Amino acid sequence: MTDVETTPPARIQRRVVVQGRVQGVYFRGTTLEQARRLGLDGWVLNRRDGCVEARVEGAPEAVAALLRFLAQGPRHARVEHVDVQEALPEGLQGFEIRTEP
Repeated sequence: MTDVETTPPARIQRRVVVQGRVQGVYFRGTTLEQARRLGLDGWVLNRRDGCVEARVEGAPEAVAALLRFLAQGPRHARVEHVDVQEALPEGLQGFEIRTEP
């Protein structure tokens, strides 16, 4: 029997800003639930300008799945625009809701 080298899946990070009716509709909470279900790391927060911002890090397929969720949002949200930027993985661990300083 030979040893087979396994390579862990590549990690990517995306910086996301979601605009529209995205505060007061449980957007952060459902994002947290989805991210944890997908095994992603990062954070989400409400910005003072009314947007929701997130940093999402993990396997490309899981990140893509969360981006699809963010483009639609939870039931009462009305997403008008999603800005996604590539970023270098930072080694984030866990997923949390943050408060803008």
